[in-house]
Amino acid sequence: MVTGATVERRLKAILAADVAGYSRLVAADEDGALSRVSALLRDVLRPKVEAHEGRIFKTNGDGFLAEFPGAIGALQCAVDVQRAIAERNAGSPIEQRLILRVGIHVAEVVVEDGDIFGDGVNIAARLEALAEPGGIYVSGRVQEDTFGRATIEFDDLGARKLKNIPRSVRVFRVRLEGAEANGPPALPLPDKPSIAVLPFENRSGDPEQEYFADAITEDIVTALARWRWFFVIGRNSSFAFKGKSVDATTVGRQLGVRYVLEGSVRKAGARVRITARLLEADTASPIWADSFDREMSDIFALQDEITAQVVAAIEPAMQQSEAVSAARKNLGDLDALDCFQRGMWHLNKVSEEGCQVAIDFFRQAIELDPDLALGHIGLARALYGRAVYGWSPRARDDLRASADAAQAAIRLDPRDAYAHFAASGAALYLGQHQEALLEARKTVALNPNLGFAHFRLGQVLVYAGRSAEAIEPIERSLRNSPYDPQLGAMLFLLAAAHYHTGHYEEAERAAENAFARHDARGAAVLAASLARLGRIEEARNAFPSHLQPTIALLRGQMTTYARPADREDLLDGLRLAGIDVGSLEGIS
Repeated sequence: MVTGATVERRLKAILAADVAGYSRLVAADEDGALSRVSALLRDVLRPKVEAHEGRIFKTNGDGFLAEFPGAIGALQCAVDVQRAIAERNAGSPIEQRLILRVGIHVAEVVVEDGDIFGDGVNIAARLEALAEPGGIYVSGRVQEDTFGRATIEFDDLGARKLKNIPRSVRVFRVRLEGAEANGPPALPLPDKPSIAVLPFENRSGDPEQEYFADAITEDIVTALARWRWFFVIGRNSSFAFKGKSVDATTVGRQLGVRYVLEGSVRKAGARVRITARLLEADTASPIWADSFDREMSDIFALQDEITAQVVAAIEPAMQQSEAVSAARKNLGDLDALDCFQRGMWHLNKVSEEGCQVAIDFFRQAIELDPDLALGHIGLARALYGRAVYGWSPRARDDLRASADAAQAAIRLDPRDAYAHFAASGAALYLGQHQEALLEARKTVALNPNLGFAHFRLGQVLVYAGRSAEAIEPIERSLRNSPYDPQLGAMLFLLAAAHYHTGHYEEAERAAENAFARHDARGAAVLAASLARLGRIEEARNAFPSHLQPTIALLRGQMTTYARPADREDLLDGLRLAGIDVGSLEGIS
């Protein structure tokens, strides 16, 4: 709080600047990124600010705030800074370039002991957040104060509603020449994460393979469009870059996207190699890459397989990147989508503490924006997890609340596969097997490339007494999401499906892998499978006494079986392995 006798109010021009994509630069090379930012502040920012009679009054790792006596000094300083940075970047590798966003506003501010507070600072910071990398956004007040006094032109972007600012602010983009922002004016970023899929490059030396490269690209665009939490640029816009040598930053600027997917196809004889890279547009830094070597025996099946694997990998990579960005923000600056991303990051820890923190973030997201379906989806999934993993003293209440949150999400966005995924899970553990199966099939229909969709369908089928039918969708979920945070749960479910169909050797392998990936339930199914195979001593060793407390994790499974015979089937195997199942008996 601002108090004390040294407080005074002054009219100031406030300049806010921030390094675009800083979290990605730090993740790639923390020491190098810190060194380059420090050098930029020393060699460019401080000298330019002081040359225009300004003062830097706050620095914060990748950003800084400066004050100026008037708008003209702040604006000319910003232009000089962007041009100087563009010159420095010209001789640097793309992955090492520092690119600033800048926002400027003029207002009466509160000055206390050298620090500055007030809406003038907040609006400048919000304008900076709107700006594209290399750009300068100013308020209408700045444009008015500098009009006719500087040879600088503006693009009028209209009135914008800025976060935590009660009134709309007229926003102008500065037209820069010779700076990083040269070229067509950048499109504003959508409110949610966004991606463009560039046409995959044909590197086969065979023009006839162009159709295959284009088909892969089109299939990926179509498949990605099924996800509702991010925006996908349409095929026609992406194909405008076909055959052109452009970097991800240029594509991001011209199409208004945060992420760019690029790839190539190389055919040699009967084999083909497809490579793909997901880049953060701000910095052109890769956040995911993979290659796929396949036989070209069935071209349509190959297209489907590659598409499924690529899009299944892209979604968690984007979600992780968004979570990192959200984690860098101050808690007071989080919007509803930021809260959702932070919640997902904690939920994917698959821990009791992480689950509770996630619930808090999802509730905050709903409070900030009750109409954001993602907030309700996140809450439904977290409450479900707390109940199923044995972290809730009132599991039944959590499951009912999970079902309510899922239905709220469905009302807001009935085509979001994750909403139906959450509804299916809650219904299953509430004993509503037919409803759970209906919602699981809707999940698959809405997004067949979502690994979770097939996982949920397999899960419902196992507990509905149809384990033989469950194996195929569970295996597909593993193919689609081989690095999923929930991989242990998927493998446990596969082990259970094989166990109930009498495939004990397959159950043994899957259960062993589940336990290796930290799902303690895998050890119990491993022991039961070994016991069924007559390997009693191995079964006892697979579930030593110190694991006995984890048997409680199976209570949720025991209450979920639709058929008592399946429940007894697993209990008998556990008894054969010498495991005390007293706490699980009598459950119905």
